[in-house]
Amino acid sequence: MDNPLAEQVALITGAGQGVGQGIAFALARRGVRIIAVGRTVSKCQQTIEAVRERFGGDGAALEYDIGNTGQLDELVATAAALYGRLDILVNNAVSAQIGSLMEASVQAFETGLRVGPVATLRLMQLVQPHLLAVGGGNIINLASSAAMRWDSSQYGVYAAEKEAIRALTRAAANEWGGLGIRTNTILPLAQSPALAAWAKYRPEEAEAFMKTVPLQRIGDCETDIGEFVATLCSPESRYVNGQSIALDGGQANLG
Repeated sequence: MDNPLAEQVALITGAGQGVGQGIAFALARRGVRIIAVGRTVSKCQQTIEAVRERFGGDGAALEYDIGNTGQLDELVATAAALYGRLDILVNNAVSAQIGSLMEASVQAFETGLRVGPVATLRLMQLVQPHLLAVGGGNIINLASSAAMRWDSSQYGVYAAEKEAIRALTRAAANEWGGLGIRTNTILPLAQSPALAAWAKYRPEEAEAFMKTVPLQRIGDCETDIGEFVATLCSPESRYVNGQSIALDGGQANLG
């Protein structure tokens, strides 16, 4: 059977673990070549080694801190040169600050903005010409349902960072959709190291939170989140653009 994603190239930030790694595996299963980017290159190398062992695919690990916007031009140029093309961009890296507004650190907020919406915007700008060069492509940005919580106390700063990403996604979808580039946001709930750390930090809140998931389970990074992203990048989803899609077992009501 023909595989429409075979030989495409995906640039994935935060691909050394968790959701980013799960997306990498699901895309690699369909023949996509993976460029895994992260601050800890050893984790990204493990992702690429697993891609080769499990799927016989190709890929590369790149060490970059996407919060350092001065590195992003070099990152995209290096990534594009590896295989001569880019087809998919996944903006997954995150820096989270949880706490009350009075306790919030402006410095940490600025860091979160750089890693989140600022890096997302800059990487979309840099990758867009490469997507045009291959006739179009897909951008997948990661956000959160934190802004839709019934009580957003303690999550205002984190939610603000993620809502900015949703706004950028919608703008890119409108501006570039006619050029063959589809841009969508996913809001995942998955068994990731980040979720595990949060649950350990706030065990009572985490226990109550988990009970609000209608499907009564937390998503798997690869089979629940990654597989959906792979489908979203496939021709079967060619009419999906500019959407925020909650992958959370029915927990969030996006309205």
